[in-house]
Amino acid sequence: MHIHRFFGDFDFSKKIIRIFDKEQINQIKNVLRLKISDSIILCDGELIEASARILNLKKDFFEIEILDIWQNKNEPSRLVRLFISVLKRENFELAVQKAVEVGVKEITPVITRHTAKLNFKKERLLKIIKEAAEQSGRGFLPKLNEVMVFERAISDFGKRQYNLFFDKRGEQFDAIFKEIKEVGIWIGPEGGWDEEEIKVAESNGFRVMKISNLILRSETAAAVASFLACKE
Repeated sequence: MHIHRFFGDFDFSKKIIRIFDKEQINQIKNVLRLKISDSIILCDGELIEASARILNLKKDFFEIEILDIWQNKNEPSRLVRLFISVLKRENFELAVQKAVEVGVKEITPVITRHTAKLNFKKERLLKIIKEAAEQSGRGFLPKLNEVMVFERAISDFGKRQYNLFFDKRGEQFDAIFKEIKEVGIWIGPEGGWDEEEIKVAESNGFRVMKISNLILRSETAAAVASFLACKE
């Protein structure tokens, strides 16, 4: 039987907890139609989670009893950050959702020379991240960073980690050494990276790679590259 998971700022030092989050109340009562005595799992977003039983369902809150507490063991050991050009709404949301499902811990939207879409609905994207983390059994709630222009992203993160810059003109992707603990995945826009951006990446020590000889859509490349980077 599937047990539904919820991320939140929960105080696991208490045996009985009242939860006043309106979105979670609606999810419990109206969407999932859970009942008193049904079981759920609560996650604090920092690897600690607990099994719980619903005691009461009120209009403005629901009350649960903590049954057991443990540390989530599902997270990849490698810290993977996704840097992805802002895409058209549906494509961008899909890329973020799938990256979260496979284990990415941070997502930074990037403005590149060929970026066609310059904005997105942050609150909607945060909701997608939360729901994807809950659905996939994550113990860590991924972080959504502020939008950065390409040059700023390179400056802030270029030297902090091992970076893979995905482009069809790159060498074939092979593997990531196990001892590498932090990886940046860079995915360009629908129109691809600009030649100057590739040169900047190379001058900063990035490995320019391709996933396949086929030309992948940006959202597909983001999902596949994220999975390969998170894989142990």
